[in-house]
Amino acid sequence: MEEKKEKCGCSERDEVKRELSLKTTVSAIKKKILVLSGKGGVGKSTVSTNLAVGLSKKGFQVGLLDIDIHGPNIPNMLGLYGFAPTITDMGIFPLKLFDNLNVISIGFFLEEKDSPVVWRGPLKHRMIEQFLSDVRWGALDYLVVDSPPGTGDEIISIVQLLDQIDGTVIVATPQDVALADVRRSIKFCKDASIPILGIVENMSGFVCPHCGNTVEIFKTGGAEKVAEEYNIPFLGKIPIDPQIVNAGDEGKPMMIYFAESKSAKAFGEIIDKITNELKI
Repeated sequence: MEEKKEKCGCSERDEVKRELSLKTTVSAIKKKILVLSGKGGVGKSTVSTNLAVGLSKKGFQVGLLDIDIHGPNIPNMLGLYGFAPTITDMGIFPLKLFDNLNVISIGFFLEEKDSPVVWRGPLKHRMIEQFLSDVRWGALDYLVVDSPPGTGDEIISIVQLLDQIDGTVIVATPQDVALADVRRSIKFCKDASIPILGIVENMSGFVCPHCGNTVEIFKTGGAEKVAEEYNIPFLGKIPIDPQIVNAGDEGKPMMIYFAESKSAKAFGEIIDKITNELKI
């Protein structure tokens, strides 16, 4: 019995330590941005990556937290696959880019790039909690959270753990099917009392790699209409651009390596709107 009590006491002390560490981390973040999408394949990780890189390019201290446990794409998009965070007795130190961008993802901890993560909700919650409590983020102006599609376990966990989200960016494509899922994301944010910074319409028109003109091969403007319908901001349109695909595959963020492209300039305008809204 005595041994059992001792173990329980140790567990309680560890729990208190984690909670204190979590509070310390969260209190050192000025603004927390959650990037959402109602469905997969709309370019949410691309938006998260370029949003974080664009903010760091402006001189802000930025953290990029990838909570897409089953499909972590951030390491590839930043050219960080194969690198691992430093782990010491003091905690986990995130990978750093451009001196002011800290990055963490479960992708850094997988033995193989294509290894599946087969976890239920409680394990995912614990992992996300560790990403906040055990990672030494330092003082951040912005934390950008790249989430999985939908409004499942990971989203609920990050909302609970961060306590207060300063704003969400909802990523959509123009198709009607995608916009139906956007409406669900909007309702989730409203039900959870999370401010919506606005909607980004990705894959909106095609930028010809030869002449540079934009051709509307799919619908455009659907996300803007949804924004008007719900009286929330429309942040802008990101065209279909072969350079975005190449940038993601090569691990070269568009905001740095293709800064003069139409897509990078569109991202820049979106970032300006966000920083104007979330003044630091």
